[in-house]
Amino acid sequence: MPIPAKAFQRWLHGVAPDASTSDVCRAAGIKRSTLAQQLVRGKVAGATVVSISRAYNINPVSALAQFDSFRQLADVAPQPTRAELVSQISTPDLLRALLLRSVAGAAGPECTSGGGGAGPGVHGRTAPVLEPPPHATSVRDWVEAIDDGELRHRVSAATGIAPQNYSAQLTANRLTPELAIATALAAGVGAAGGLVATGLITGAEAGWPPGARQEALDTMTDGELTTLAGERLQTLGRALRRQEHDQERTDKIWENLG
Repeated sequence: MPIPAKAFQRWLHGVAPDASTSDVCRAAGIKRSTLAQQLVRGKVAGATVVSISRAYNINPVSALAQFDSFRQLADVAPQPTRAELVSQISTPDLLRALLLRSVAGAAGPECTSGGGGAGPGVHGRTAPVLEPPPHATSVRDWVEAIDDGELRHRVSAATGIAPQNYSAQLTANRLTPELAIATALAAGVGAAGGLVATGLITGAEAGWPPGARQEALDTMTDGELTTLAGERLQTLGRALRRQEHDQERTDKIWENLG
């Protein structure tokens, strides 16, 4: 979702009125040539605004909301659902939590935390710190977490994107900011959730409470956690089998070429 260059320049002047382009790029960790190319094209990437906002201690969501293409971010957003929060926990972290619970259960109730979650574990051990989003399947898992079965059709109708093109983006575990926001709005969840899943902003920047993902994980029953971890592993297995099949086909082609 590109931002018009003129609108960006007006915003930048308000943020850093006395800073040169070189100063801004240096502070934000952006290549000057990259910003120059975007300005010449007349379209600035949302990621550029995010980087500059962070450099000048401005909340990226508030900054993005000042542009028409991101205006939905200015609305008061509901807190993320438990399903959204859990979707932003990586598969390795889910498996670690499952193993920790299994070990705690085998050691006896005196070694587990109250509530059966992944808090203080066996012999006083605490749960490992969760990896920050995004993870390898963040986008796809987020969409699946908020999909009521008709979400893809609503997004297609609202944006004009062909369903197969939308599915292709999900398969590649990516969504443009425009589609991420449109998906959130079509699902009735906070507009910033998709931007967290894509990695454009962090959960904290989106207003997610500290420790919300861990809390959501702790409230999952053993059955829910096991089922979700199993589904993630099945999806991973299918992806790996496709990769292996593609590699086998490539190897055969090279063999035939001699």
